[in-house]
Amino acid sequence: MSGKRAPAPPPQLPGFTYVDVLGSGGFADVYLFEQQLPRRRVAVKVLLPDRMAGGSAEQFAAEANVMALLSTHPAIVTIYQAGVSDDGRPYLVMEYCPRPNLQVRSRAGSFSIAEALRVGVQVAAAAETAHRAGILHRDIKPANILVTEYNRPALTDFGIATTAESAESSGGMSIPWSPPEAFSDDPESGVATDVYALGATVYTLLAGRSPFEQPGGRNGGADLIQRIEGQALPRLERTDAPVSLQLALERAMAKRPGDRFESAVAFARALQRVQIELSHSVTPIDILDDSPLADEDEEADGELTRVRGIVSIEPQTHPAAGQTRKRVDEVPSFTDAATTATATTGSAEETILRGGRTIASPPVDDTTSSTMQRARPPADPEVPAAPASAPRSRRALWIWLAVAAAALVVVGVVVGLSLLGGTPPPVPQTPSTSAKPQDPVSGIVPSPADLAGTVDAGAATFTWTNPEPEDGDIYIWYPYTLTGNGASDSVEVPTVTLPVDPSGTTCIAVQIVRADGRGGDEERVCTP
Repeated sequence: MSGKRAPAPPPQLPGFTYVDVLGSGGFADVYLFEQQLPRRRVAVKVLLPDRMAGGSAEQFAAEANVMALLSTHPAIVTIYQAGVSDDGRPYLVMEYCPRPNLQVRSRAGSFSIAEALRVGVQVAAAAETAHRAGILHRDIKPANILVTEYNRPALTDFGIATTAESAESSGGMSIPWSPPEAFSDDPESGVATDVYALGATVYTLLAGRSPFEQPGGRNGGADLIQRIEGQALPRLERTDAPVSLQLALERAMAKRPGDRFESAVAFARALQRVQIELSHSVTPIDILDDSPLADEDEEADGELTRVRGIVSIEPQTHPAAGQTRKRVDEVPSFTDAATTATATTGSAEETILRGGRTIASPPVDDTTSSTMQRARPPADPEVPAAPASAPRSRRALWIWLAVAAAALVVVGVVVGLSLLGGTPPPVPQTPSTSAKPQDPVSGIVPSPADLAGTVDAGAATFTWTNPEPEDGDIYIWYPYTLTGNGASDSVEVPTVTLPVDPSGTTCIAVQIVRADGRGGDEERVCTP
């Protein structure tokens, strides 16, 4: 948010204690409060008093409703409640995301390919969920993607969102991440607008600057618009970026809306294919939707997409009720005694597989137990199969009885040896094929240690240590006071000197950022 004006005084909210100012914008201020019950820190967005007229209050209320509709998504900021303060200002109580937003992170250094792909898939899934709810975001950009305590991206600021069917002006969008049609005489918004912004956002994370920004060149609004409308997308100047990633970004940011990916989820799947090409872990696509997906989506990428919804299964109905995706009746049924873990009590029993697919259990043979099925050997291709209704032969029955008797003899010998003090023969061990356990904390970036400050001759000097230094580490820091946060800066050595704050108390926050863009939790200290 912009820091050109002083923030308005925080409102008095029952059940909340004011802590600090988080930022100021053209329409609202954001404050850090502590909620009393349940006790937690929250971000409170408050509409400015001089913005109450002209439809801003209605727009603010619309934002509250949109975020409440979508905020259960893991990549969208959660909204807890909304209301009007005693002095008449509307406010939203939202999830507090303490880490620097993606704009701050990208300015400090470009992201690794792996992290940029992960974030791109997660944010595209959030946009797709909004689109399926009939909502366009219209201002997707790195600054509007916050980072939670668990290092997950969280899309926020639906203040200029509109319905997907609307063709209203895209006014209010940020120029560096806006598509060419946003600057036409009759601008329009659509799903393709958000797809372009998603591609521009991922490009920014990878390049450390917006797509058409030229380091050291003229980057005013008119200059950027001219390049967005007339120049091809610059290639990523990274040797670790595959051609497939460049092509995916070029398609997402095509000049003509019809040449872009047809949906946000299609762009997410393109990023997943890059992950597979690079042998990275594939980030699932979280989508909240009750409508069936197209056949091509089911066949191509069904296992990489998690469709979330409320599923109610009634055991006495067949098929099970409450499905959120279409049935796959063509999938053959299989029975394996080594892997079947559910009881098959009647034809209503079904096995629900991951991804929403439903495979009906085969009917239980009348000659077997109602709660167990035997594994059947594969049929011999040389011998014709007997009809399903044919009774079992007496010879087969005697074979099964002989096998059972032999098993009882083996068990008896083992038990007898145990009772007589003997040692039964060792059981052959099957080599384990399980994967080596992974260290879940190996990739965590530590926080600065021993952060302290001293004052001398009007200057405050802060020092700290890096508990686990690595090549390429930098330190992002910024000063903060009760009236707001200062501008972020970075240093390569663990020390910063700055003028003493006029209030007499000088405070800074410091965060360690790796060369690949991963950051740890920030530490704060004040002096004296």
